[in-house]
Amino acid sequence: MRDQLTALRVFVLLARSGSFSGAAKTLGVSQATASRMIASLEQHLGVTLVTRSTRAVVLTERGRNYLSAIEPVLAALDHAGQAAVETSRLTGTLRIGLAAANAINQVIPHLNDFMAAHPDLSVSLISDDRRQDLILEQVDVALRFGKLPDTGMRARRIGSWPLVVAASPAYLDAHSAIRHPEDLVDHDFVVAGPIVGRRMQITRDGDSRTFEVRGRLSVTSSEVAVAAVRQGLGLGAASTSALGNDLAAGRLVRLLPDWQIGDLEAHALFPGSQPPQRAARLFVDHLVAALRQAS
Repeated sequence: MRDQLTALRVFVLLARSGSFSGAAKTLGVSQATASRMIASLEQHLGVTLVTRSTRAVVLTERGRNYLSAIEPVLAALDHAGQAAVETSRLTGTLRIGLAAANAINQVIPHLNDFMAAHPDLSVSLISDDRRQDLILEQVDVALRFGKLPDTGMRARRIGSWPLVVAASPAYLDAHSAIRHPEDLVDHDFVVAGPIVGRRMQITRDGDSRTFEVRGRLSVTSSEVAVAAVRQGLGLGAASTSALGNDLAAGRLVRLLPDWQIGDLEAHALFPGSQPPQRAARLFVDHLVAALRQAS
């Protein structure tokens, strides 16, 4: 029974990653073992589930149908196992996926109390600016900031923060003054992600203006972007959560404080469509309460 379940999990991971090596690494088995499990599964079913080539592994039509049938079964088994230990102390490792800047600003300040309340639980923060594959990387919960894509996964809103425009005192001393929204078009932004050329809206009491984001420096990390703005390399548009410490310390100055450019929403995203595991759910409960208290 255990070998059969492992084979099914290998098949699901293989479908997600498109490679035996990726599936094998995630489950901690050798690539040869993973390949043998899939071959044995195909022999047992009497159908070909995948086509193999030197470049990739692709599901056959029967393989896609089989995947659709077994994913909810595996999720239900995981949920049943979780329910059986619902009243026990949290153990094992909770894997949380998020960007590094969000780990620093939203999670680390509130993590000590959560870990103290659950001394038998370990926490692994997978903190980088790419969006992790929750199933392939076995992430229990991911924090997503900005517009949430339609993934079919369960999500819970955890909060929102106003977006602001800021600059360093050195930058403001060296460049033309910014007194009105129209002045923004004369300045470069430090841009994190593909927003160069994007039109942003800024509003005040029903008065709405638009400006185009442009900049000579772009980075892939929001944390690096804030550091670059701090060094006077351009304006920055980010949440009050990301810029709060620098604004409070005077390292950055908020521009056009009477105007708003919207809010940055945050959600907790759980893998699959079944209820989240208990540790992930309790962590999100704790984070929502802590962020509400801090706001």
